[in-house]
Amino acid sequence: MKKIGFLSFGHWSPNPHSGTRSAADFLHQSIDLAVAAEELGVDGAYFRVHHFARQAGSPFPLLAAIGARTSTIEIGTGVIDMRYENPLYMAETAGAADLISGGRLQLGISRGSPEQVIDGWRYFGFSPAEGETDADMARRHTETFLKVIEGDGFARPNPRPMFPNPPGLLRVEPHSEGLRERIWWGSGSNATAVWAGRLGMNLQSSTLKDDETGEPLHVQQRKQIEAYREAYREAGHTREPRVSVSRSIFALTDDRDRAYFGHDRDSRDQVGMIDDTTRAIFGRSYAAEPEALVKLLAEDEAVQAADTLLLTVPNQLGVEYNTHVLESILTGVAPELGWR
Repeated sequence: MKKIGFLSFGHWSPNPHSGTRSAADFLHQSIDLAVAAEELGVDGAYFRVHHFARQAGSPFPLLAAIGARTSTIEIGTGVIDMRYENPLYMAETAGAADLISGGRLQLGISRGSPEQVIDGWRYFGFSPAEGETDADMARRHTETFLKVIEGDGFARPNPRPMFPNPPGLLRVEPHSEGLRERIWWGSGSNATAVWAGRLGMNLQSSTLKDDETGEPLHVQQRKQIEAYREAYREAGHTREPRVSVSRSIFALTDDRDRAYFGHDRDSRDQVGMIDDTTRAIFGRSYAAEPEALVKLLAEDEAVQAADTLLLTVPNQLGVEYNTHVLESILTGVAPELGWR
């Protein structure tokens, strides 16, 4: 059995060919898609976070709204850029969203990727400390966030508070028990996967990774997963960690599918520069008839190694079509691979 979720990048555009022409369209349709996905038996609804872009920039209101409209589906991100986050305020909003959903939040966080503006986190009031890089700052924010959501008190109470305090040091409220075990690190390299394992986070690996060996993406990801799990065990963590990989997978079952994604039948991994210094490998898309997809996915070493598969969805094509995309995988592909 494998958990299957969807991952939406939350694109919206005033283009007349887009099904999400405004931020309101995207937000309302995301809630509707999560509700429809839960009814299908999809395990998770995840959203990418980008700032200064026509995408999902503030995830917690959306996650809370989905949590209030659903009852079983996991609700998460993939990923929140921690360069932009105040760890304590994030702990408050995450705790509230998790409580609204009844403990279904699965938060993917990371250093983030190249953004729409130069050093966008500076506009949010954050700067690396002396000797830090922006990546160091993101990891520092992450470690603070992880510590705070454990629920231990750390703040000295006012001797003359407005409201009565419980005894001892105070913690950030609201606190949601168990959230610490549902934090994922979105890793683009083997080294950060090992770091995440040592801290006891779960692991997210996307369709983009540093090209560290020249091998196909799925092989590099499988090795990344193995390094992560080894680091997790060596750190002494006893909980079974979770690992997700993202893939663009489309079962070609009707004329719409073939028109939209038939050109991806012969897709291959691509290699390019994600910034001035980082050579990255971009994973292929999978587009084929269901029986062909079964064979292709059985050969994907990272998909086989992970316990969770996140299907990227073309959210601008609307709720009805994306529901069809998910249903095609759940009914025509997943059972043949033993995932259902």
